[in-house]
Amino acid sequence: MNVKLRVLSAGALFFINGMYEAQTKKIDTTKSKEIEEVVVLGYNRKYTKPKDVSANTTVSAEVMENRPNVSFLNSLQGSAPGVTIASNSGSPGSAKIDLVIRGISSLSADTEPLVVIDGVPTGANQFRNLNAEDIETISILRDAAATSIYGNRGANGVLLVKTKGGRFNSNLRLSYSTMTGVSVMPKNKYNMADAHQLLRIQKNNGVLLGATLTDDKIDNYPINTNWEKTFFKADVTQQHNVSATFGGENTSVYSSIGYLEQGGLVPNTKFQRFTFRNNITGRSADKRFNYTAIIGLGYSKRKQLNQETNSGVNANVVQNPLLGSFMSLPYLPSGQYANGRDLFNAIGNASSANGNFAYVLEDVLKGDQSVFGRFNETSIFASATTSYKLTDDITLNNRTGVDVKLGNSFAGRHPNGYLSIVVAYNGGIEYGGSETIGNSRELNFTTVSSINYNKVFGEHTIGLGAYMEYNKVHYYSSSQTQNGLDPKNFVIGTGVGYIPFDPDKDIYLPSVGAAKVTAGALSYFATADYDYADKYGFSGTLRRDGNYRFAPGNKWGTFWSVGGRWNIDKENFMEGSPFDMLKLRGSYGTQGNANVVAAGDDTNPLLLATGISREINVVGNGYGNTPGYFLSNIANPTVQWEEIKQANIGLDFKLFKNKLEGNVDIYRKDTDMLYYNIPSSAITGQYNFRGNYGGLRNEGVELVLRYNVLNNKDYKLTLFANASYNENKITKLLIPVTTGSLLLEEGGTINEWNLVPYLGVNPNNGNELYLDANGNVSEQALDKDRRKTGKNYFPKYTGGFGLNTEYKGFFLDALFSFQAKFWRSDNQLTWALNPAYMRSGNNVSADLLNAWTPDNRETDIPALNATMSSITDRLLFDASYLRLKNITLGYNVPKKFFNERSVLKSAKIFVQGENIVTWTKWRGYDPEGLGTFPLSVYPNPRTFSIGVNLDF
Repeated sequence: MNVKLRVLSAGALFFINGMYEAQTKKIDTTKSKEIEEVVVLGYNRKYTKPKDVSANTTVSAEVMENRPNVSFLNSLQGSAPGVTIASNSGSPGSAKIDLVIRGISSLSADTEPLVVIDGVPTGANQFRNLNAEDIETISILRDAAATSIYGNRGANGVLLVKTKGGRFNSNLRLSYSTMTGVSVMPKNKYNMADAHQLLRIQKNNGVLLGATLTDDKIDNYPINTNWEKTFFKADVTQQHNVSATFGGENTSVYSSIGYLEQGGLVPNTKFQRFTFRNNITGRSADKRFNYTAIIGLGYSKRKQLNQETNSGVNANVVQNPLLGSFMSLPYLPSGQYANGRDLFNAIGNASSANGNFAYVLEDVLKGDQSVFGRFNETSIFASATTSYKLTDDITLNNRTGVDVKLGNSFAGRHPNGYLSIVVAYNGGIEYGGSETIGNSRELNFTTVSSINYNKVFGEHTIGLGAYMEYNKVHYYSSSQTQNGLDPKNFVIGTGVGYIPFDPDKDIYLPSVGAAKVTAGALSYFATADYDYADKYGFSGTLRRDGNYRFAPGNKWGTFWSVGGRWNIDKENFMEGSPFDMLKLRGSYGTQGNANVVAAGDDTNPLLLATGISREINVVGNGYGNTPGYFLSNIANPTVQWEEIKQANIGLDFKLFKNKLEGNVDIYRKDTDMLYYNIPSSAITGQYNFRGNYGGLRNEGVELVLRYNVLNNKDYKLTLFANASYNENKITKLLIPVTTGSLLLEEGGTINEWNLVPYLGVNPNNGNELYLDANGNVSEQALDKDRRKTGKNYFPKYTGGFGLNTEYKGFFLDALFSFQAKFWRSDNQLTWALNPAYMRSGNNVSADLLNAWTPDNRETDIPALNATMSSITDRLLFDASYLRLKNITLGYNVPKKFFNERSVLKSAKIFVQGENIVTWTKWRGYDPEGLGTFPLSVYPNPRTFSIGVNLDF
C-alpha cells in the first residue's frame, strides 16, 4: 500500500508540476483589502453579515482540515449552535450518524436536515465519499428566514456545503498534505471480572467451574484471557491529499486528488477512499457571463460487521464482538482453533455450551474466511452553473446538477466458516455457506432556473427573484443469494463454487430480488429583499411545492417566510458606543417535511413511502399457508407533508474593535399535521394507518461567543464557545403510547422514560427494593408502579468551546464538545450485573463480588439469587458528557525561510488527537448516540496522528 501511495503522490506532483512549467508568465495578484464577511444562503443568495436577517452559522475549512474522520459531520460536532451530531457507530465508513437541528421535529417522519453540496441537494445522510479537505465552508441554516426557500424539504434545517475554488489572477499554488495515525479502543467502566474474580463469583453462588475449585486453585488458575484485547486491535489511519489552484484574468481552477485509509478496531473492518475533484470558474471578458463547472468523483471500499446492517446481531454473542468481548469466559484460552472446521470437530453444534461462543466469535472475525461483508461505492457529482447579466440590474441564472451513486456489495458466510458448517450439519446437507450480491444505482437530478433583479435607488436597495426548481430521482437495485457453496473453490464475488439447485431434495435454492423507484418534485418560488440606508432591512420568500408522493388534491403546498432587521449601530444615538455592530433581527415562516417516513442509513428519504396514498394488494400466503390475494396498504388520499411554523428573534453584535463578537437566538418551532397513527376499523384487517394528526413543539435558546484576546505579530489567542438549549413537548396526539418504558403523551416529551423507581438493596435479605404506585417500599416491581420521569434520550444542552493560539509559529488549537441532560438505559450493564447470565455461562462484572450476603449487608449489589427487574430506573443513567473532541499542536515554518525562488512556499507540521478524553458518568465505551439502548454500539475510537502540510 505504501508503494501505491508513493506512486499516487509522485504522479500527482508530476501532473501539477507540468502545469507549473506551462505557466511561464507571472500573473499579478490582486491587492489585498479588508473583505467584509459574506453570508451564503440558498440558491446563490449572498449578504454581508450586517444585512443578513436569518439565523445561520458558517463553519470554515480550518475546522475540518487534517481531521482523521471519514465524514465531515464528525468534524462538525461542537462547532455550531443548535446542532446535535451523534455518531452511533465508530466503524470505518459507517453511515450511522444522527444530525438534528433545533430538536426532533417528528415522531415518524425523517428528521435529518437537507444537505446541499454546491447547490445540488444530496439524496442520503452519509458523505463517506466527500473529501473534507475539499470543503471551503459549511453554512448551517436554522430559522424560517433561511430555510423556507427550500419549501417541503427545509423543515429540519439545511446544510450548505461549498467546496473550494480557485481565484482569478492568481499564481499556481500546489499543496500536499499527509497524515498518519493510530486508532485505539476507548475504555469502559463495567469492571468486567478476570478469570480469578469470575471463578470466585461462581463459587460464591455455588455454580459452574468455580464451585468445583478450592480457594487455592482459584487464586492460581493458570488461564486469564482478556477477550477485549483478542477481539479489538489498534489500527492505522492515513490520508494523502494533493491540490492545485491557479487563475487567469477570466478563469480559475481548483483540482485535487485524495486517498484515505482507516482501519477498524475490529479485525476485518476497514475503509478506503479515493477522490478526485475539479472546480472551474470562468467569466466573459466583459464579465456579464459567469459560469462554474464542477466534477467530483469518489470511490470507496469498506469491510464492516454484519452488526452495521442487522440490528438483530446486537444481542448475538456469537456474531457481536462488543457483546462477546465482555461476555466470554476469561478462564478459557483464546486462539485454539485455526479454522471453522477445526472448531466444529472440537465442539460440534454446541456453539453456546461451556462458553464456546467465544471461539465461534473468533472464527466469525476471520472475515473473508468466515462471515464477510464487502461494500463498494462509486459516486459521481457534477454541476454546471451559469449566469448572464441582461442589464446591470437583471440577471438570468441556471444551475443543473447530478448526484450519482453506484453501489455493489458481497455479503454472506464462507463455506469454511463455523457457522456455515454447523448450519449444513443441522440441516442434513453437504454444503453450507451463502453469498448475497447486491447492486444499486441512484441518480439525483436537479435543475434551478431564475431571474433576479437588483437595483439601488439612493438609500433604497431592492432585490427580487423568481425561481423554478425540478428534482428527479431514479433508483434501481437488485440482489441475488446463492445458498450452498463449495469450500474447495469458492471465491467471493466471482460465482465460482456455487452448488446447483437440487430439485429432488429441494435444497440449494437461490433467490433473487429487485426494486425500482422513480420520484420527483416541482417547485416555484419567489424572493424579495429591501434595504434602507443599511439600517433597516426586510426579506420575504414564497414557495409553491409539488411532490409525487401524495394524491391529487394534496400534491401541492405553499410555504413562506418574512424576516426583518434593525442595524442599531447605524443610528446616531450609537455614536461613541463600543459596538462595531449591533443588529436585532426577527423572522417567522413555514417549512414542510415531505419525507414522512424516516430514512434508514444510506437511504434517500425521497424514495420511501411511495404507496401511502394508494391502496395496494399483494399475493402471499394467508390462513393455513394458502396462497391468496390480500390488502397490504390502506390508501390515505388525504395524507400530506408535515408543516412546521417557526418564529425566531436574534441579536448579532461586535464590540471593542471587533475583539468580541457573537449572537443569541430564541426560537419556537411548532410541528403541525404530524404524520402518525390514526385509528382504522378492524374490518380492514388493520387497526390503524398512518396519516396527519398531532403536533410537537421545540423551544430553545442558542448562544455564540468569540473573543480575540490577543492579536499581534508574535502572539495570538482566540477563545470561542457556543451553547444551545432545546426542550420538546408533544402538543397533540390521537393515539398516545401510555404503556411500556417509553411514552408518547400530550404534554410530555418525545419517548419519555416510564420506569419503576429503584430504591436499593434490602439489608435484611439482599432483594431489590422499589417504590410502588402508592409510595410504599416493595420487593416487587409491577407495570402499575411505573412513573413518568420527565426524561428522554435527546440532549437538552449541546455545544462546544475551545481556543486557537499561536506563538512565533507554534500553534495550539483545542475543541471541546458537550451534550447534557439526556438519559439512556445501559442494557449492556444490565447483562454484566445480572447473576443469571453468570449462571448461564457468561462473564459478569466484578462488582458482583460485593453482592449482598449475611456478612455483607451494606451494599448496593443485590444477592446473587435475588430476582432482578428489567423495568426499573436502576440502570437509567444521565449520559451527559464533556469530550476533548480535538486538540492540535503544530509549527508553521516562518516565511523568512522561503523566498520567490523557493520551490517550497510554506510548511506546517502537527500532531493531533481526536476523541481524546471523555468526562461522563456513563460506564460504557461511549455515551454518544441518540438511541434508546446502547447494547453493543460500536464506539468512536480515540485517534492520535501526525501530519505535514506543504505548499509549493
